[in-house]
Amino acid sequence: MKLQLFNTLSGTTDAVFAADGASLRMYACGPTVYDYGHIGNFRTFLHIDILRRTLLLSGVRVNHVMNITDVDDKIIRNAAEAKLSLDEYTAKYTQAFLEDLDALGIQRPEHMPRATEHIAEMVTLIQTLAGRGLAYKTEDGSWYFSIAKFPAYGQLSKKDFEGIEDGARVDVDEYEKDTARDFALWKAPKPGEHHWDTALGPGRPGWHIECSAMAMQLLGNSFDLHAGGEDLMFPHHENEIAQSECATGVQFARHWMHVRFLLVEGRKMSKSEGNFYTLRDLLLKGYKVGAIRYLLVSVPYHHQMNFTFDGLADATVAVEKLRTFDARLNAVTCTGADSTAWAERVAQADSEFTAALEDDLNTARALAPVFELLRFCNGHLDKTGNTASAGDIAATLALLEKFDSIFSILEDRDAETTRTALAWAEADGRADEASADLVSSMAFTDAAIDALVAERTEAKKTRNFARADAIRKELAEKNILIEDSKDGVRWKRR
Repeated sequence: MKLQLFNTLSGTTDAVFAADGASLRMYACGPTVYDYGHIGNFRTFLHIDILRRTLLLSGVRVNHVMNITDVDDKIIRNAAEAKLSLDEYTAKYTQAFLEDLDALGIQRPEHMPRATEHIAEMVTLIQTLAGRGLAYKTEDGSWYFSIAKFPAYGQLSKKDFEGIEDGARVDVDEYEKDTARDFALWKAPKPGEHHWDTALGPGRPGWHIECSAMAMQLLGNSFDLHAGGEDLMFPHHENEIAQSECATGVQFARHWMHVRFLLVEGRKMSKSEGNFYTLRDLLLKGYKVGAIRYLLVSVPYHHQMNFTFDGLADATVAVEKLRTFDARLNAVTCTGADSTAWAERVAQADSEFTAALEDDLNTARALAPVFELLRFCNGHLDKTGNTASAGDIAATLALLEKFDSIFSILEDRDAETTRTALAWAEADGRADEASADLVSSMAFTDAAIDALVAERTEAKKTRNFARADAIRKELAEKNILIEDSKDGVRWKRR
């Protein structure tokens, strides 16, 4: 597999490779842990997961860093309002972020450094910039980067900053998106504000310096790929490049990947619009984590996505089709010789799936051949009474395994994750937000469902069809579906 990925820096689709020939060194901007992550955040993290999984599938070793920003203006403000220390305040949301990663099947990076653990490296980097005349100290004790002294500023975002006003500063973490101003490297503390005492004076790091220091500490001064959301391109990533390359004299990152924005029902997601959703919000509404993952990655990262609840319903159906197909293949009676037509269809699906991923991680195009194969195989099995050759089944299951190494949706962890979400809600005082259908469904334990299914099976054997129908109806009202097949009875939660 030879992955080609759009490079924001070059403006072209370039090959992704490890410059040292050993492992691909990649840095991905992680969360700022002042609240729960929303679905726009997780669309970015999921597509970075798709990138990581595709590299691993192709045999490329990966050294992947994702930072956790556990100090910034919002965190300091919120922690003070909650009368908690920074560590106490961020611990809750850091743990929540890790739980959400696991729920969505996002692989953990090799390194997840926290900003507060790398203050010394940030101080050293700022001292280097100051020593080269690129950083200056203000009267209040803060330090700023002078962007007018970096002529290449704007190379990533392709913005024209000719005539940058030297000395015009911005010192908050909510940056203007179209104005280039000297940005804070080190921020002097306000009275009573959390700070570190360092050679730079008392204070805390600016947002941008964190990523540069942690990336270079763990990956070296120059590395292969930097990823993040489209909203970070300017000024965050532009500022990372400026301060890093001025400090080292070498290219910071060779390849830049940016995941496009997510809309919700055609509008920008915001709390004021009433269309702001965290993963936990969706789970409490009764949506399944497998469908959420599927929907968020089904639109390629390089395209803007419009998240809709109709789309989430369609994703639920698609995931169920794939899981049912996988279960059917595993229950097939293997007999007879291999089918040339079947083998050709599997080979074609494999080739098209791989080609789609190689072509800028085109997830939508990668899904298409898998569903085409599903339709062909189901048609064949319908005609043959659920029989096929052992070779054909093995080849198809191998392709599904390859598919799932990227999309990670075939294992049904929905009920387990929903239970966990209910526990989260209870601990967070949000239990009343869970939908009535969800609570009703999850109130039934697996053992209780198994007992009712067994009773229904026995009722059918004794021709007590009224009782059998009543049990099916009772389970359906609890959002539990029963599937009868020649191999027995399966049940699942909707």
